[in-house]
Amino acid sequence: MEKVRVGIIGCGMITARRHAPEYTDNPHSEVVALYDFDQERAKELAAGYGAKVYATVEELIADPEIDAVSICSPNSTHAPYSIMALEAGKHVLCEKPMALELADTRKMMEAAEKAGKILMIGHNQRLLPTHRKARELLQSGMIGNILSIQSNFRHRGPEYWSVNRSNSTWFFDKNKAHFGALGDLGAHKLDIIRFLTNDEVEDICCETVTRDKRYPDGRLIDLEDNASAIFHMKSGVFGTMNVSWTNYGEEDNSTIIYGDKGVMKIFGDFADDIVVELRDDTRVKYQVGAISTNQKQLKSGIIDDFVDSIITGRQPTVTGKDGHNTLAVIVAGKKSAAERRWLQVEY
Repeated sequence: MEKVRVGIIGCGMITARRHAPEYTDNPHSEVVALYDFDQERAKELAAGYGAKVYATVEELIADPEIDAVSICSPNSTHAPYSIMALEAGKHVLCEKPMALELADTRKMMEAAEKAGKILMIGHNQRLLPTHRKARELLQSGMIGNILSIQSNFRHRGPEYWSVNRSNSTWFFDKNKAHFGALGDLGAHKLDIIRFLTNDEVEDICCETVTRDKRYPDGRLIDLEDNASAIFHMKSGVFGTMNVSWTNYGEEDNSTIIYGDKGVMKIFGDFADDIVVELRDDTRVKYQVGAISTNQKQLKSGIIDDFVDSIITGRQPTVTGKDGHNTLAVIVAGKKSAAERRWLQVEY
């Protein structure tokens, strides 16, 4: 079969480090088109892939030779670009968070269903072999019934990773990003909590603060650089989540799950991917595979899964419904922080 021909919208670091090289590495796909508002940036990236640079998003999406589109542009564009591409008959891989509002995620899913095309969301942590192994162990009952869960994602902030490497990054622009650390890092952790527990969040109480991130003129940014949440899953499991853009030490991307037979620590110790400590003092270690950090990017698996879903016609591992449900928790968390109260998650 011919290769899946892919166009990528947005030529920042997520494209340069993940989407473009992983499509190229997949024997069944190729990058043929790129767009970025910074045309020189797009041309520079295109030179390494033999791709065509388009002057507008509309021109790229209208090209009948393109089979699929990756949406790697700012959060505010996720819904309109995805819907435009789906309506043009393209399969879509959209980066997280899926959109800004739940009304938009519903429109995205409706567009995918009407077009009969794949809509996948870039929650890549559930593709990691370590998280998949952890889910398998949890489902086997290794630590018994889950009682509570704690998950963290803390690094030094997007200005150290994004393409312009400065505090003028779009991640700090409220109009483009809409969410701060809660939407950026919380999207990963809330999705992996849903994945590992095979459960949904029932209610949430969240606090957001801005402690250190500033605009070039010295003002604190309008978005949160730290967020903490406590929540209940529908099954009754109690959880906590902490995300931060102000961790200037070693990146923390850990999850600890407490069961009535023991404890599972995932990426709690970089020397061991999973550590299980049981009630009888048995300690079991599983070395499955490292997790990507901003300093060391590893293959995500998200691109391979997307391409395979296009070729086989199966549902992707991360569906539009997954993106919608994760965003529902983020939206509830953001509202909870603003109103300073517990809120039910409205799906």
